[in-house]
Amino acid sequence: MSKKRVLTGDRPTGPLHLGHYVGSLKNRIELQKTSDQFIMVADAQALTDNAHNPQKVRENVLEVALNYLAVGIDPSLSTLFIQSMIPALPEMTMYFLNLVTWNRLQHNPTVKAEMKQKGYEESCPAGFVVYPVSQASDITAFKAELVPVGEDQLPVIEQTNEIVRHFNATYKTNVLIEAKALIPPIARLPGTDGAAKMGKSLGNCIYLKDSADEIAKKVKGMYTDPKHLRVEDPGNVVDNPVFIYLDAFDPDRVAFEEMKAHYARGGLGDSVVKKRLNEVLQAFLEPIRSRREQFAKDPQSVMQILFQGSLKASEIASHTLQEMKKAMHLDYFN
Repeated sequence: MSKKRVLTGDRPTGPLHLGHYVGSLKNRIELQKTSDQFIMVADAQALTDNAHNPQKVRENVLEVALNYLAVGIDPSLSTLFIQSMIPALPEMTMYFLNLVTWNRLQHNPTVKAEMKQKGYEESCPAGFVVYPVSQASDITAFKAELVPVGEDQLPVIEQTNEIVRHFNATYKTNVLIEAKALIPPIARLPGTDGAAKMGKSLGNCIYLKDSADEIAKKVKGMYTDPKHLRVEDPGNVVDNPVFIYLDAFDPDRVAFEEMKAHYARGGLGDSVVKKRLNEVLQAFLEPIRSRREQFAKDPQSVMQILFQGSLKASEIASHTLQEMKKAMHLDYFN
């Protein structure tokens, strides 16, 4: 039985953090063993809200790739590529835009939430509003069956499948296939400040490349339970970021459950819990940081991995585009 095709990726707008690891990277490490996985560095999408700062995007392409390799993504098992190196994608997007109404784009819950977060009103770039259509191109170009995403991205997968159905029905074909969202057990981490989501622009992240001192400082300053004023007070473990992080990373499940129960009934101080989290994160991130430093010594080799992957990805996407154009009767010289 052939392996399922997987498409996933990240916008190169900054270093990757623990939220990325929990929400996608951990899953990709496992998926590469059982699937045909394509991982995209989405530089073109990053420009939808960074058009006036392309250098930031360019520099972070390498940054993201270093993080991929450091956490254990193997280029012999997963195809790593750069979005802007795939010329079929923007052409597919242009065709798909004819099948989507402006009203539908404006009411995509994911886009609306992100526009609000970025403070966009009338000044929102059109490219940002239509990025779910671009993502539909990314997914369908590789005929991905599985797309690992967080719950906040489910509307994008839904819109992709709407486009697939509309295209196939309009042009009486079955060229494109629908994708299934793959949501990890822990889909996201809260920010260190207690915000619902960890985000680079929010300044509430622990990065995969953070030094030991930076990790210790961030853990020490983490939001906990504001009502846990005294050690003897019962504490909330459900919405407490420190316990959410421990749940995601502590390998000693017995000790974790005991600590959680102790905190909930009272008698355990925040400093003790944070000390344990610092120990856990230091042990987890040290080897990742070490591997990243080794790969960073030869950036040309890392870029070569992306170049070779982009060649492979471009060939596959081009083939899908040609199938689409045949169905659309745009195959004039074939």
